[in-house]
Amino acid sequence: MEPPSDARVATDKRANAQQFSHIQRRFDARINAVVATLHPGDYYVALEGEVIGTVLGSCVSACVRDNRLGIGGMNHFMLPVDQSEGTSSWGRTASAATRFGNVAMERLINGLLKLGARRSDLEFKLVGGGKVLEAMTDVGSRNIQFVRQYVQAEGFKVVGEDLGDVYPRKVLYDPATGSARVKRLPRTDRLLVADERRYMSDIDHAPVGGEIELF
Repeated sequence: MEPPSDARVATDKRANAQQFSHIQRRFDARINAVVATLHPGDYYVALEGEVIGTVLGSCVSACVRDNRLGIGGMNHFMLPVDQSEGTSSWGRTASAATRFGNVAMERLINGLLKLGARRSDLEFKLVGGGKVLEAMTDVGSRNIQFVRQYVQAEGFKVVGEDLGDVYPRKVLYDPATGSARVKRLPRTDRLLVADERRYMSDIDHAPVGGEIELF
């Protein structure tokens, strides 16, 4: 498959901007780049040289790029597998379905394939899955088990990972270069712990809606 034409790229950029209009994008002078910030249930495909950032507790992010085209994206999922047939939506900005790893992985990969990426050229970096809350179920280990099994079963190449342990993480991923910068955060961060508890509560009560688009 040949790289997409300039006209195709321009069309894809417009469609990309519309699809991800809910994602917050701000210029960060510290790294001299626009950062697209993900929350649980989000995924993002970067076309304009943006860096993608998120903060992970028990959640996991897959940072994925086509090393031939230099395009890529990242997801942020909360639970391994969706087996629900719910019909309503969840959250203000996040799809109910993409909070699950199997859906988040498929949508991110499909988004890259539609832009001309090839499965054989995709490389993965995996981050997150910390056991942030001592008293709660270790969702992080389940997410790690899922994502490792997924990439192995699909035959994808993993070029780096920072998974497990007990720490939250801040991630900045540059799809153009494949660089992923991970900073481990204090486990006692009150805001992060409160968010983690809220995410777990939302998971327990929120139904899933929307169809999975397969490429």
